Amino acid sequence: MFEDDQKRLLGEFVRAHRERLAPDQPAGRRRTPGLRREELAARAGISATWCAWIEQARDVQASPHALGRLAKALQLTRAERAYMFDLAGRRDPDAAAHADAEDAPSSLRAMVTAIDHPAYGLDRFWNACAWNASAEDLFIGWLGTGHQRNLLRYIFLDPASRVLIPDWEDRARRVLAEFRADYSHSLHDPEMNTLLTTLRQQSPFFAKAWSEQIVLDREGGLRVFSHPARGALSYEQHTFRPSDRPDHKLVILIPAP
Repeated sequence: MFEDDQKRLLGEFVRAHRERLAPDQPAGRRRTPGLRREELAARAGISATWCAWIEQARDVQASPHALGRLAKALQLTRAERAYMFDLAGRRDPDAAAHADAEDAPSSLRAMVTAIDHPAYGLDRFWNACAWNASAEDLFIGWLGTGHQRNLLRYIFLDPASRVLIPDWEDRARRVLAEFRADYSHSLHDPEMNTLLTTLRQQSPFFAKAWSEQIVLDREGGLRVFSHPARGALSYEQHTFRPSDRPDHKLVILIPAP
């Protein structure tokens, strides 16, 4: 999409949502449906001129925090807010706050429960937020009662992962490169940066691989395990993102022929 088209769409979006809002104290007949620009600007704590320029598709450099105040004043839903930030070409500083990182989406839980093969869900910190019995049986030392549930901590800090994963070094490098792609969405998140600092300090391998600046999309493929009780196991891995919570992911392991 061309930049001028984005500005036009942003202006049309802001105007349409402004006109849907009811004024605080309607009095008599109003030429303008919904809120006036001055009223919206007052609610958002921004200048009326700046608000007008956005609607007129002028070249306005809107800061993320100003856009956040505007989104709140417009009473946008999460999807509408994300759409507005995309049109403005800005990253929402509060995007993580709108997602409840403590609970897995119901859609993800439903899928994990319905699948017989190993399946688990990861939140934006790569903590396991849902898993089934098959996954708990496969990932000894990671999933289950009494274990920490962060996949990165398990792979890079728990010696058990090196036993379970025969091609550990290659797999660990790939996981780190996939994590870096997700990390770019949470650069200023204190909890994410605490996790990164811990991994760099406690795992020399992680620190070295992180400095290589490799970024990869999360892809499927053959995954081989050396299970202490069941021996060699092979799976095809598939990863999906719930449409209602794209900051989470569903991982399914289908037994390979």
